[in-house]
Amino acid sequence: MALFNFGRKKAEPEPQSLEAFLKGYSIEVMPRTAEKIESFRTILPTGTRVYVAHIEGTPIEDMVATAKRIGDEGFTVMPHFPARIIKDKATLSDWVARYKDVGVHQGLLLAGGVTTPVGDYHSSMQLLESGAFDGFDRLHVAGHPEGNKDIDADGSDRMVMEAARWKSAFTERTDAQMAMATQFCFEADPVIDWVNRLQAEGVKLPVHIGIAGPAKLQTLIKFAIACGVGPSLRVLQKRAMDVTKLLLPYEPTEILAGLAAHKAANPDFGVEQVHFFPLGGIKTNAQWVTDHGGASGVPASAQA
Repeated sequence: MALFNFGRKKAEPEPQSLEAFLKGYSIEVMPRTAEKIESFRTILPTGTRVYVAHIEGTPIEDMVATAKRIGDEGFTVMPHFPARIIKDKATLSDWVARYKDVGVHQGLLLAGGVTTPVGDYHSSMQLLESGAFDGFDRLHVAGHPEGNKDIDADGSDRMVMEAARWKSAFTERTDAQMAMATQFCFEADPVIDWVNRLQAEGVKLPVHIGIAGPAKLQTLIKFAIACGVGPSLRVLQKRAMDVTKLLLPYEPTEILAGLAAHKAANPDFGVEQVHFFPLGGIKTNAQWVTDHGGASGVPASAQA
């Protein structure tokens, strides 16, 4: 953690830096939200990675059908594997086999938001060690720029950082292609400090930084509290106190401009890509990227 953060000069992004920073962005959907999209090709750039979130209670058949449909449209699909809702090795192997059958070879491995595991697994590290993902091209894991009180109840990030070092070591001793997809937050400076600290701690996983897409302020605050977003929640709380902004939708322009400018000035900065949580809707989020990302946001249908 930076002790003297007040001295950092706010970087001003070059006109092209935000476009470059958004290039290759990913986005997250759920089966029920994906059903509302007639064609992903009309809203997303060619090759966009689409994460499919697996919420407890969602049938695996719905997850696989959604993954197949998006993959058939020409996009890279990365379904979630939440450890705490997977009963046992047989269930995990069955899920992996189903995804492979429809051409999916990537996965986001995470503990999941369930407090009590339903079976044998409670962490992404157990999933990594299971051997079930042999044949997958890429495995992502979760990151927490502002800590995670479900893991470190004392408010520190001791166990979170220890897990990050373990995951980094795993990718070094195996042939796994990995990255860390993070929880969303709302300020650039804490993200910059955290990513730099990861590098100082020897964590070599590239970071795909989580960003909340455009949404109503009330919606964002609700999700931010439910997801355990840390101190950067103050950005939304401050905005909520300004009656001139209360009814205006939140847009992630400020945090992305700050991160983009820092990346442009520091090419070795560990953020590799942006990952969007489309809390205000997939179409709204995709259109925002198209409007702000230049060529990096052009839908596949417009590239034909």
